[in-house]
Amino acid sequence: MNTKYFYMSSLLSMALTAGADNTVYAQTEGQTSSPAQLVDALHTTFGNHHSRAVHAKGIILEGSFTPAPDAPKWTKAAHLQKEHSKVVIRFSDFTGIPDIPDNSGSANPRGLAIKFIMKDGKTTDIVGHSFNGFPTPNSDQFRELLLAIAASGPDAAKPTKLDNFLGSHPVAKTFLTTQKLPASYATINYFGVNSFKFTTEKGNQHYIRYQFVPVEGEHLLTPDEFAQAGPEYLMEEIKARVAKHPFKYKMYAEIAEEGDEIEDPSVAWPTTRKKVLLGTIEINKLATNTPEQDKALSFIPNNIPDGIETADPMLNFRSKAYPVSVKERQ
Repeated sequence: MNTKYFYMSSLLSMALTAGADNTVYAQTEGQTSSPAQLVDALHTTFGNHHSRAVHAKGIILEGSFTPAPDAPKWTKAAHLQKEHSKVVIRFSDFTGIPDIPDNSGSANPRGLAIKFIMKDGKTTDIVGHSFNGFPTPNSDQFRELLLAIAASGPDAAKPTKLDNFLGSHPVAKTFLTTQKLPASYATINYFGVNSFKFTTEKGNQHYIRYQFVPVEGEHLLTPDEFAQAGPEYLMEEIKARVAKHPFKYKMYAEIAEEGDEIEDPSVAWPTTRKKVLLGTIEINKLATNTPEQDKALSFIPNNIPDGIETADPMLNFRSKAYPVSVKERQ
């Protein structure tokens, strides 16, 4: 039996007992660790299963994307003009544990990855998850968090490295302890927590973050319902749902205002920010979901078309880490 997820679940209760000074380390200084070191830290925490280093357990679906009529007013990106695109969607559980139970607290946040395939064969990717924010402002601190988790097992001396980390990083503590419990992959909001710069044909520019809102609304479980749900409840539910009928997500751009944090994904923008509808994603069938398909499929955050630029330094670092992880899956 894989006992790794039992250890991971205990981290949430450990996080709740961590000390809390009010110091927030939210800087976007120069990166000191390498993409390979970040991937190694994920393996140290979750084990190396020759699968994805994080969000290892997932399911692939297919569908289409229809741009909203006003989307071209915000960017000249090809997939946000008038033509429809095919989409490949992967919903997933957090951690690098391929058999983590869906009803483990450590399976949160849930992941959403989208590959848009345009008529000319070009692609662009978006990666998000079901929490509005990232636990740390940069990849170095994320690596520190992972290593603190790995070093803070039940037999570790108190205060543990995780206790100390969360005591000085309250945003990470909030991330670990306030996750939503989804009834379905299809009925929870997802957030692209990193910022991008949109440019129109006329040269107008805006900073944005993506949000994905289920047309059927957000439906969550109570803690008791979550605990009683089966280890495959999300996988089984999404298969049954898409077999009956398509389901849809509205894709929005949240527009930054002056003073909003562009380079720090750990700071969510105010909920009052304007949200512009970019289009509708309709998911209508399962993909083959063979191990070969899952290993070959990758989503690179800086795979973006003309009219969109990365605005958060973490994006380019993450995009360098993904190929390292892809190579290790084989």
